[in-house]
Amino acid sequence: MLNDKKVLFSGMQATGNLTLGNYLGALKNWITLSDEYECFYSVVDMHSITVRQDPATLRKRARALLTLYIAAGLDPKKNCIYYQSHVSGHAELAWILNCFTYMGELSRMTQFKDKSAKHADNINAGLFTYPVLMAADILLYQADVVPVGVDQMQHLELTRDIAMRFNNIYGDVFTIPEPYIGKIGAKIMSLQEPTKKMSKSDENPNASIYLMDSPDVILKKCKRAVTDSIGEIKYNEDQPGVKNLIDIYSSCTGKSVKEIEKEFENEGYGVFKEAVGEAVVSVLEPLQKEAARLEKDKAYLDGIIKENAEKATYFSNKTLRKVKRKIGYPDMIR
Repeated sequence: MLNDKKVLFSGMQATGNLTLGNYLGALKNWITLSDEYECFYSVVDMHSITVRQDPATLRKRARALLTLYIAAGLDPKKNCIYYQSHVSGHAELAWILNCFTYMGELSRMTQFKDKSAKHADNINAGLFTYPVLMAADILLYQADVVPVGVDQMQHLELTRDIAMRFNNIYGDVFTIPEPYIGKIGAKIMSLQEPTKKMSKSDENPNASIYLMDSPDVILKKCKRAVTDSIGEIKYNEDQPGVKNLIDIYSSCTGKSVKEIEKEFENEGYGVFKEAVGEAVVSVLEPLQKEAARLEKDKAYLDGIIKENAEKATYFSNKTLRKVKRKIGYPDMIR
């Protein structure tokens, strides 16, 4: 525990372009958590290479993602915002935890099955042990809580199992992390297939709103969003497209579902979709302008990257030293 606050860890991959779902389901929650927790927010670029990446593109996207963290409102003085690959402790602890994780546990991971199907020509060991690196990310900072979506709960449960297994052998070494699930906007769905989550990798360009989409593009995507033939703006499971648009509008405006249903009770889908698009634009425009400003300030960003890598390394080493001692690694001669 740092500064009498509990510790929180989270991160995003430096692949693809962040979507509105990433912002409303994760980033927006992160900002509200900054006062309550000691937060470590990583650009998890080590996870990204389980799929082949163009080196120049990965570097560019990693920097753009770190910039977006700050542009979205994460204060880099209050939060430790850093590149995963700049802290060697992630890889070191992952190797150790690999030796406390069973093949059967990893083979049951849903995301391994999904990604193996998508990348059948590159089913590598990193893809299989990906959840152990995720466990190392979390346990390295003794995180008390981890903001997760429903699709990541399986990985967090494995992290807890690994931590408890290690603790049962060596004593009270790791904090057992608990999930934090945001109440609003926790799962924003595809605009074209509203039964599926909005994704960075969706091949349909109209399915996802990206954080750097222009206002015109955002409005067009909202107007093309799939709804139904019922013609009522109601929040129910029989209208997944409308329900998703209500979730988006609620997350962008702060209005409750009942307020939204009342606001549009005599309106058609066209009017509602336009209002949703305008609400999204009003949220994303300030973020886009701040990101553009930060990108021009190279010295500032470089300073943040260096300073926070040092901070993350300091705290990660505290855990690593304890773990190495427990498992019997020889002490370093200084």
